[in-house]
Amino acid sequence: MPHERSHIVSSFEQELEQLRAMMVKIGRIVEEQVGLALRAISDHDESAAEEATRLDPEVDELEREVESLVIRLLALRSPMGADLREIVAALKITGDLERIGDYAASIARKAIKAASGDGQISLSGLRSMGRLVKENLGRTVDAVIAHDANQAMEVWHADRGVDEHYVTVFRELVTYMIEDARNIRACTELLFIAKNLERIGDHATNVAERVYYAVTGENLPTTRPRGGSPTRSLGQGEDMD
Repeated sequence: MPHERSHIVSSFEQELEQLRAMMVKIGRIVEEQVGLALRAISDHDESAAEEATRLDPEVDELEREVESLVIRLLALRSPMGADLREIVAALKITGDLERIGDYAASIARKAIKAASGDGQISLSGLRSMGRLVKENLGRTVDAVIAHDANQAMEVWHADRGVDEHYVTVFRELVTYMIEDARNIRACTELLFIAKNLERIGDHATNVAERVYYAVTGENLPTTRPRGGSPTRSLGQGEDMD
């Protein structure tokens, strides 16, 4: 009987390690997708845009595999305490990461359409926002890997900076449209891109909250630090594709 119990514990730990490895894989893929999407914006790189989109089905498949493993663990292992929190968090984290991949693919598709041939539209604000979003996402994935509540808290606080960048970019692009109607098409695409970057930041913050709860058993405050919103028409929670 002790030998059988030891075997069950060993199998459970192996399955947990498998779950963690799958989470790391998804996290690194979506990091790559976001990096490719940003390159598509900065360099009008069509191959980077295509690669970001090509990776999307791989993330979708991994999400399904995580879901199946989580259901198996819950049904057969009856986890408790910290193990239960980690397993349930994994399911939610994977959903957020999958959405980040979707937004990255959407950004990549729009980046080529938004190319401003005459170079009159500055992308410096959008690039700065993209760098911050990518940096926060990287720290989020690192927090998932290390089960680091402190790093998760840092990402949670950093979301304010993403919001502030979004407000600045929004105002800049609206100004370009007001000054010259020929900018409207490109700026509209760039507004969608900026909103998608802001949503990636939100989902990264969601992941940070899940990590914090899984590690500590405590929830972060319901109200997040916010940097303001430029308009209700592009309000929080709206998906833009």
